[in-house]
Amino acid sequence: MPFVFSPFDQVWLAIPALTGWLCLIRLGSPWLTGFFFGLGWFAFGAWWVAPTLHIYGHLPWIAAAFCVLLLGAVLALFPALWAWLTWRLAGRSAWVLLVFPIAAVFEEWLRGNILTGLPWTALGNVLLDTPAIGWAAWFGVYGLAMLPALLAASLVLLFSPHKRIGGLGLVLTLLLFAFAPAPFPADGTVQPVALVQGNIPQDQKWDAAFVGKTMHRYGDLSKQAAPDADLIIWPEAAIPFFLERAPGWNRWLNEQIQAWQTPLLYGGLKLTGGVSDQAVATQQRAAQNGLFAHDPALSGLSFTGKHHLVPFGEYVPSWSPFLHTLVPEIADFKAAADAGVLQMRGITYGSLICYESLFPEQARGRVLAGAEVLVNVTNDAWYGHTPAAWQHFQAARMRAVETGRYVLRAANTGVTAIIQPNGVVAEQLEWWIPAVLKGSFTRSKVITPYVRWGDWPLLLMCMLLLLPLLLRRSREGSV
Repeated sequence: MPFVFSPFDQVWLAIPALTGWLCLIRLGSPWLTGFFFGLGWFAFGAWWVAPTLHIYGHLPWIAAAFCVLLLGAVLALFPALWAWLTWRLAGRSAWVLLVFPIAAVFEEWLRGNILTGLPWTALGNVLLDTPAIGWAAWFGVYGLAMLPALLAASLVLLFSPHKRIGGLGLVLTLLLFAFAPAPFPADGTVQPVALVQGNIPQDQKWDAAFVGKTMHRYGDLSKQAAPDADLIIWPEAAIPFFLERAPGWNRWLNEQIQAWQTPLLYGGLKLTGGVSDQAVATQQRAAQNGLFAHDPALSGLSFTGKHHLVPFGEYVPSWSPFLHTLVPEIADFKAAADAGVLQMRGITYGSLICYESLFPEQARGRVLAGAEVLVNVTNDAWYGHTPAAWQHFQAARMRAVETGRYVLRAANTGVTAIIQPNGVVAEQLEWWIPAVLKGSFTRSKVITPYVRWGDWPLLLMCMLLLLPLLLRRSREGSV
C-alpha cells in the first residue's frame, strides 16, 4: 500500500493489495489480518518519521523506530476494524460487495477524526489522476474510498460461487468511473501570483546565526517576482521569529514591501494575548503559527492562525503532559479560533497551514467562510528527501477538487505548486532549490456539493444501506 501513493504513484497496486487482503479476511481471523495489513500500510509507509525524530527530536534511533512502530500500530486499528466489520456482517457471503466498500468509508472517516485524526495517505487519494476524481466534489476523499474497495470486492466474488454478483459489481464500478461528474471549474477572474520557495535547511531555519541569510533570500527572490505578480506568498514560518520582538527586521520588511508595491502573504509566528496552560508558572505568552497579510497600501497587518495543530509537534495533548519531560523540545502553540480567511484587495484567501491540508473539513470551513482561493503554506524540510513531502502534496491536490478552488501551495523546500480545481498541477517548482514560481489562479465562488453538505449525508446513506443487513444479523443472533 505505501507504494500506491506519491512519489511512487503505482496506483494499480491498490487493487491486488485490497483484493488479496479481502481474500485473507474471508478465511477468518479478521482482527489480526486487518491489523497487520494496517501495520504494513502505516508503519512501513511512515518510516520517514524515524529520521525526523532522531535528527530534530534528538531521540536515539531505537526510540525513534519504536515511535514509528507505535504510530503504525495505533493507525492499524482502523483497518482491523474495517476487516472485522466485513467479516462480522458479510462473512463469506455475497454481502461483501456492500459491506467491504461501506466499511472502507467508515474506516477512513474514523481515521481522519478520532484522536484529532491522521488521514495521511487517505485511500481516496489514489483516484486523483483517474476519470473518477469528479466524485470528490460530491462525496469527499472519504467517500472515494468506496470505489477501490468496491472493485476489490467485485474481483473476489468473480472467483467465488457468487460470480454473477461479482460481475454486477464490476459493471457498477466501471459505470461509476465512466459516468463520473466533471470537477467544478473556477468561475472568477484571473490573478497573477508568485510563490517563493526559500529552500532554507531545517538545521538553519531556527538558528539565529542564519536569520539574515533567510530574510535576504526571501527579499531578493520577491524583488524579482514583484513586477509580474499581484500577490507574493512565502511558506510556513518563513520569518522564523516574532516580528514584534525584532523592530529592526520589522522595519526592514516594511521597507521591502513598500518598494515592491505588491501585497505579501507570509507564514510567521504571533504572540497572543493569552497565556498557555503549560506556561502559567512563568507567565509566558502563548504563540500561534499562522499566515500574515501585508498590503503596502494599508497600515497594519492581518493574521489568521493555524486551527488544527500537530499533536506532539506543536502541542502536547492534555492527556499526556508527562511527555514534556521526555521530549523537552516539543513546541507549545495555541490553536486559532478565527475563520481561517484573510482579505486583501477584494479577494478572500483561505489559509491552510501545513498539516491542515490533510483535513477536508479544514478546507471546507475556509470556503464556507468565503475563501475564493486556498493558500497552503508549509515547511516539509523536516522530512528531508523522503516521500513525506510528496504525500503531503497529494493531499493538497485532493482539497482543490473537493472545494472547487485553486490551491496556491508555497513550501520552504517543496513541493511548491499551483493546483487547479480538478486536481491537476498547473505549475510546479523543482524540489529543494531556491526559486520563484510565477503563475496565475482563478478566483471562484462555486460551492461544491461536498462543501455544502460535508461528510454526514454520505455517512447517513452508508448507515441506511447497512441497516437491513444489521437487522437481519440481529434476528439471526449474529450481532
